[in-house]
Amino acid sequence: MLALARETNLSETTFVLPENRVRIWNPVEEFPFAGHPTLGTAMALRKPGMKQIVLQEKIGPVPVDFEEHADGSVYGEMLQPNPIFAEQHKAEDIAQLLSVSPTDLVSDAPILNISTGRPNLIVVFKKLATIKTLQPDWTRIREYFSTGDRQRGFYFLTTETETPTARYHARKLTPRNEDPATGSAAGCAAAYFVHQGWVKSGERISMEQGAEMGRPSELFVSSEKMGDKFGNVRVGGYSVRSLRGELEMS
Repeated sequence: MLALARETNLSETTFVLPENRVRIWNPVEEFPFAGHPTLGTAMALRKPGMKQIVLQEKIGPVPVDFEEHADGSVYGEMLQPNPIFAEQHKAEDIAQLLSVSPTDLVSDAPILNISTGRPNLIVVFKKLATIKTLQPDWTRIREYFSTGDRQRGFYFLTTETETPTARYHARKLTPRNEDPATGSAAGCAAAYFVHQGWVKSGERISMEQGAEMGRPSELFVSSEKMGDKFGNVRVGGYSVRSLRGELEMS
């Protein structure tokens, strides 16, 4: 599986085993969960008229619901695990790692590590321009996260958007590449928005991502507050087949 994932060199490659068991790899390692390969795999496995499919992933069962529209398009929406809120980080520390000023960050937006299957550090900026020109210091970032919480990546957000329908602009940068759309991180963001009171419990909103790399994407997210806890994290969208083929391995 790793050899095939390296050959495709995509952000993620999924392998479907009997009983809808799914394993997800990037060219370096296996992931217990990832949002967009989950949604894409569910769309690929969907049969006409199907309302739901449950994929068995490393983190457990992940249900994906389908809504078929009159024009024939199909919307898919996955239910992610309930969010786990971990460590909070100081704005001064994170700003230094990202080569920005602490004043570039939204002051009343705590920098939290949240997981709905994979941990993401939510960092909210005032300006879209700042996100677009980010240059993280990955060497210092690796040193900073060598101890403490199990941090798997940053998810950068701002309320300044490029499309009028989007509530938030997002960017997912890693030392290896940039992701045009990140369903696992978007789930963390959905829980964060409701936690902060920025989005109503159960409200579905649109987010944009991927414009910086010429692959604009639209994600739809929601979460609910249930007493003093948060859950029912949903991330959805539409899929497009980008390629199809056969591969022979000797």
